[in-house]
Amino acid sequence: MNNDRVNASIITIGDELLIGQTIDTNSAWMAQELNKLGIWVKRRVAVGDVWDEIWNALDEESKQSQVILITGGLGPTADDITKPLMGSYFGGKMIVDEGALQNVKEIFEKYIKRPMLDVNLKQAEVPDVCTVIQNKRGTAPGMWFEKEGKVFVSMPGVPNEMKGMMTDYVLPRLPKMFALPAVVHRTLLTAGIGESYIADRIKDFEAALPQHIKLAYLPNFGMVRLRLTATGKDETEIIEEVDRLFIELQDQLQDVMVINEDKTLEEAIGILLAKKEKTVSTAESCTGGYISHLITSVPGSSGYFKGGIVSYDNTIKENVLGVDADTLDNYGAVSEETVSQMAMAARSIMKTDFALAVSGIMGPGGGTEEKPVGTVWIAVTGNKETVTRKFQTRYNRNRNIEVTAINALNMLRQSIINDEG
Repeated sequence: MNNDRVNASIITIGDELLIGQTIDTNSAWMAQELNKLGIWVKRRVAVGDVWDEIWNALDEESKQSQVILITGGLGPTADDITKPLMGSYFGGKMIVDEGALQNVKEIFEKYIKRPMLDVNLKQAEVPDVCTVIQNKRGTAPGMWFEKEGKVFVSMPGVPNEMKGMMTDYVLPRLPKMFALPAVVHRTLLTAGIGESYIADRIKDFEAALPQHIKLAYLPNFGMVRLRLTATGKDETEIIEEVDRLFIELQDQLQDVMVINEDKTLEEAIGILLAKKEKTVSTAESCTGGYISHLITSVPGSSGYFKGGIVSYDNTIKENVLGVDADTLDNYGAVSEETVSQMAMAARSIMKTDFALAVSGIMGPGGGTEEKPVGTVWIAVTGNKETVTRKFQTRYNRNRNIEVTAINALNMLRQSIINDEG
């Protein structure tokens, strides 16, 4: 057991990470989960599929940290050298793990339905000096090593497989190995106000925070997530303290707060709709179905989302949604009049309580002097009223779509709250 702060290092292995072919999302996720346990991520290191570089990274990071998490290099191909390297590093020899072998066979029989090659069977080989972490989501097992009071965990680079091992095995076991402080997080989500304006509003609150409680600003696409984090020895005591401060923070941001939980905007909308037993539909032009995708990414969304119409072309707006030809001719597809008719038609066609519609110019071309790139009209209609708003975004095409989706969802959230019909 270690009474000092427990540090962790994350080593990601793969040439594809170094050249940018694959984006490393594993490190960010692992760091967040370790932080929840009270383990401080001191370093994150990426190395290629080179024996000496991986070996040196293990040496260096074991000087810095008590927990060393490694992802990547566990596949069946020749460049996947992590397993034999770990065997050599810890002085073991390769053996076949029967549990891992059975897992590989079952995956091929149930899902792949093709004969296994010798290279696939080698997936079941592990160093005899490790504790095997069975892979419930793939063929490559994970490996847990201990040396001089430190823990080394090697896992696949496939995010879904790594997360399964971390959640089921690694994260529950680490608190048994080390004396960790109590860590308490409280998170709220705001929308429609920038980070600097929030900081100015709560500057006195932030300045008065005790040293063991930190406030983090996590901005993203028109929203800012605020997270209070408290650490201490007495969990009950710090829970009471951070809860009191969290209530104070909510009071100061009540008008811009979306939800006082660590949830996304689309999750918050789902909670609202489910609570009120209301339904929603969409009519999208410039976002091409992205808003529907966000809504349906939430488990249980089938209970409140009826469907969406992607009316990218004006003929679909006219022939499917019934937008008046005169409206399109006189005001254009990107107009208050058009999105209002789109929203009301979607609500009528799909028989929902609410509907939202968007139409805009995402770029890089298509803009005019009157309606430059980034011009977007959004309409939300409900039992009480139809609300419209014009936005002017200033980013590239993909980010314009993402920002538009957030603006539309936030307008929907406000309409759900305000609608009493």
